[in-house]
Amino acid sequence: MLISGRCHCGNIAFTLDWKPEPSEIPARACTCTFCTRHGNVWTSCPTGSLEVTVQNPSLVSRYTFGTKTADFHVCTQCGVVPVVTSRIDGDLYAVVNVNTFENVDAALLRRSSATLDDETGAERLGRRKRNWIGHVVLKHHGS
Repeated sequence: MLISGRCHCGNIAFTLDWKPEPSEIPARACTCTFCTRHGNVWTSCPTGSLEVTVQNPSLVSRYTFGTKTADFHVCTQCGVVPVVTSRIDGDLYAVVNVNTFENVDAALLRRSSATLDDETGAERLGRRKRNWIGHVVLKHHGS
């Protein structure tokens, strides 16, 4: 299943190739203050692939906090955070915000909350390697 998503203005867009076809899509609302305040709800498909396209990189801020192991890609034009990436052992992993999906029936989303505050840095990176999208391509146009 090809899933399209983007920030509100379209500066940051993505296509997630979800394989195999999902019967449901987990949608995890992280309980950290950043995600709560932004209304971010994350999903990933470890067997899928993700292509992220940024039209104007000068309008993207990478925000990192806490363990400094993930980059939240914030569109500075519209304020939306469609994707988070984490570089682990030289490979790029990602999760995407289900609230930025454009072509997914909401009935497919299985919503839950996730509290990750008690993870150690090593546990967090291990979970990401297992559960996040492991094939990620970032494309930047313009400047």
